[in-house]
Amino acid sequence: MDPLDIIQKYYATDSRLYNILLYHSLSVAEKAMTIALNHPEMQPDLIFIRDAAILHDIGIFLTHAPDIDCVGAYPYICHGYLGHDLLQKEGLPRHALVCERHTGMGLSLPVILENNLPVPHRDLLPVSIEEEMICFADKFFSKTALYEEKKIGRVRKGLFKYGSEAVSRFDDCCKRFL
Repeated sequence: MDPLDIIQKYYATDSRLYNILLYHSLSVAEKAMTIALNHPEMQPDLIFIRDAAILHDIGIFLTHAPDIDCVGAYPYICHGYLGHDLLQKEGLPRHALVCERHTGMGLSLPVILENNLPVPHRDLLPVSIEEEMICFADKFFSKTALYEEKKIGRVRKGLFKYGSEAVSRFDDCCKRFL
């Protein structure tokens, strides 16, 4: 399976959005792979990490985020479960879980309900070590400042909008992965 073939089913390769998605996803994949290679004792599935990291944001084109040329109808926070649905149809259920579980270091059902988030009403938290590594790596890269890796303090500050649980999960990953 080539993740780029799947992305190219949904994105025009000559579009700005395709280039944003690809650069961001490759940055996340590189960081997740570095983390995984530094932790062989955790026995991560390296091929899965690479491919799932490249596909984790496939649903963004369905959302409305004009700054990055997304002209879809859904709020941006929906891109995870929308990507999940796309990858389920592609026959990639394990990759689909990464899509829906990566937003904000994962979203617990109480956070979803308390904030009335327009996502499925269930825990959307990373479970496997591979999901955690990809989710963690993703927090260091934005789609609006493609060429810079965020510092830990900036990542932590940005996660507060998802609640203290998200910050705690991030801090735990810092201890385990860095």
